[in-house]
Amino acid sequence: MELKDKVVVITGAAQGLGRQFALDCAGNGMKVALADINPEALEKTRKECEDKGIEARGYELNVTDESQVEAVYSQVVSDFGTLDATVNNAGILRDSLLVKVKDGEIRKFPLSKWQEVIDTNLTGVFLCGREGAAQFLAQKKTGVIVNIASVARSGNFGQSNYSAAKAGVSAMTVLWAQELAQHGIRVAGVAPGFTATEMVVSLRDDIKEKFVKSIPLRRFAEPTEMSDGVLFILRNDYFTGRMLEIDGGARI
Repeated sequence: MELKDKVVVITGAAQGLGRQFALDCAGNGMKVALADINPEALEKTRKECEDKGIEARGYELNVTDESQVEAVYSQVVSDFGTLDATVNNAGILRDSLLVKVKDGEIRKFPLSKWQEVIDTNLTGVFLCGREGAAQFLAQKKTGVIVNIASVARSGNFGQSNYSAAKAGVSAMTVLWAQELAQHGIRVAGVAPGFTATEMVVSLRDDIKEKFVKSIPLRRFAEPTEMSDGVLFILRNDYFTGRMLEIDGGARI
């Protein structure tokens, strides 16, 4: 797909990888529809994208709310006149051990933490991917769905919820590609490894050192290196049904 003037929705666009995806899509001439639950931070990203000379609009969105997702995607098509791609990136962390013992008391992984992450990281991707596909079909055009998973999809200590959600995202990516190919819609994803986002950079030095030692390339990825993967998927019209693992060789 030629990127210039194409319209892309990016969820979780206010900060972290979502912000980087937005900036780099804008830098390649795409019109960006930025969605996030944090309207103040989202507006900052929107202005940064607009400064690159493209059309950028912000939409407050809770990806776990079906009616909000439907309304936002419909509004994007109304505002921009079309939709060409969606990058389903919004996600949260609520880490905990399955069970642990503290002061002789057995503490269990709270169901609320499990459900919050599943709702946002898995159901949210489902809703946004479904709505993106529906909009492509309604316009009788091709399109691209990019799902953001994680190296944690193979299982990561203390992340039952996050790992399960990201494994589900990876599975949905493959099966959606099979289902939607007949309509000319491609679906692929990126599974990032440890990346130098604001959250990771703010960790204690000893924790960061431990993470770096687990990565064969011995460094965190730059956010732009994850964007390179998203841009590759958007551009390459023969890439579908696959996850790009951009992890520096790390294995969890």
